[in-house]
Amino acid sequence: MKHMSLHRRDFLKTSLLGGLALGLPWGGRRLLAAAEPSAAPAAAAASLSRVAVTAGEDRADLTFQALKQFSGPIAAAIGDKRVIIKPNNVSTVTPLCATDAKNLEGILEFLHSIGKDKNVVIAESPAGGPASTGFDNYGYTPLAAKYGAKLFDLDQDEYETFNCISEKDFRPHLVRAAKTMLDPNNYIISAAKFKTHDTVVATLSLKNVVVGSALKRGGNDKPVIHGGGFRGLNYNIFTMAARLHPHLAVIDGYEGMEGNGPIHGSAVNSRVCVVSPDWLAADRVAVELMGIDFAKIGYLNYCARAGMGEADLAKIEILGPALKDHIKTYKLANNIDQQLIWMQPMKNG
Repeated sequence: MKHMSLHRRDFLKTSLLGGLALGLPWGGRRLLAAAEPSAAPAAAAASLSRVAVTAGEDRADLTFQALKQFSGPIAAAIGDKRVIIKPNNVSTVTPLCATDAKNLEGILEFLHSIGKDKNVVIAESPAGGPASTGFDNYGYTPLAAKYGAKLFDLDQDEYETFNCISEKDFRPHLVRAAKTMLDPNNYIISAAKFKTHDTVVATLSLKNVVVGSALKRGGNDKPVIHGGGFRGLNYNIFTMAARLHPHLAVIDGYEGMEGNGPIHGSAVNSRVCVVSPDWLAADRVAVELMGIDFAKIGYLNYCARAGMGEADLAKIEILGPALKDHIKTYKLANNIDQQLIWMQPMKNG
């Protein structure tokens, strides 16, 4: 490589409308635009979200080249902020389920190329086990040393609290989320990967940030986010996304996971990478490349309704090869029929 030596029956509906009224300073412009269906076509065309897609055999370079498409905007957005790279280490001992070190290498080399590598932290709270185990097992420790980045266990962080629902009682339950992921002085990069999921169909850049930010110290809050069922998890990811979301999505599809993800699936050689400052647009494009029907993914559809990003492919400018040439149809989890209950109205009684 030359550059290197995301009454009960009406509860969810009512809560969704309430969610739209949340303070969303980062997404206020989109919400206002969504409320103006008569906007001129020219204005709509000018506001196309851009997503970079690269394809090839060098994993680190795929990431680097995709990020290069946004060098100026990313450098400007970072400014003097600290950069937080959030990998996906749902397990600390299963390499296929985790963000590959080569993907992180591409990100770190890019940050170096734009002069934004002086204050970088790789931060994670795995679903099981200490972050340090994943850092060592997946080769992050020597990589961080090479680029002068710090490694941080989010479970040792201070926190803010969120209210999540549970399908068991439909009452609010507190979740502690790492303050590092919420600090306005931090620029959050979600280093996610293509994976199917056994509860929400697929897990990409948004879910990596939301669920990964929940703390385990003094009690594991990650199960609380899961909300007691398929509806609960979809809805909780959506509501937390109002404040807890990446500023930059880097989704590694070099080797994805299909089937019973996020841990027990099988490898798919997609050999692509997806990058965008619009995390929802990036997740939408990744879903397309995985051959998954976007309508099946509840939390992303909720976020699209709320104007948190662009989910209409017709309004997304692809920087790179045609998507149709790189689609691989990923096998979904065995329980996909149960997962889709979120699409059905809730029953009384």
